[in-house]
Amino acid sequence: MDEFLKVMKALSDINRVKILKALQQRSMCVCELQRLLDVPQPTVSKHLKILESCGLLRRSKDGLWVNYSIVKGSRRPYVSILLAGLQHWLEDDPEILEMREKIPQIDRCAIVGERAETEKSADGMEA
Repeated sequence: MDEFLKVMKALSDINRVKILKALQQRSMCVCELQRLLDVPQPTVSKHLKILESCGLLRRSKDGLWVNYSIVKGSRRPYVSILLAGLQHWLEDDPEILEMREKIPQIDRCAIVGERAETEKSADGMEA
């Protein structure tokens, strides 16, 4: 029962559902998800930790990047059933459709470059 409730609680937040729907398209890092959802980085990290702790997500290291993706072939019965259902649920939801249209334009290297430019500009103003 506890495992079932943990998974259901994880799916009770709109941003966590959006994260899962986004990761159905491709794996992403925290900065990409932050840009997509337009929420603070600590909020994204908290959501990812919750989704990972109940077995819905996995993370993998790729150089400096940590990529998050949906677990494939989970041995946890609730996880595999809910992920299979989520694959088809909300496909015509306007928010999900709008979010999915943005995904191809989100590029981690561009995000990091923008942040570096912002920091560089801020440092120039302090001098």
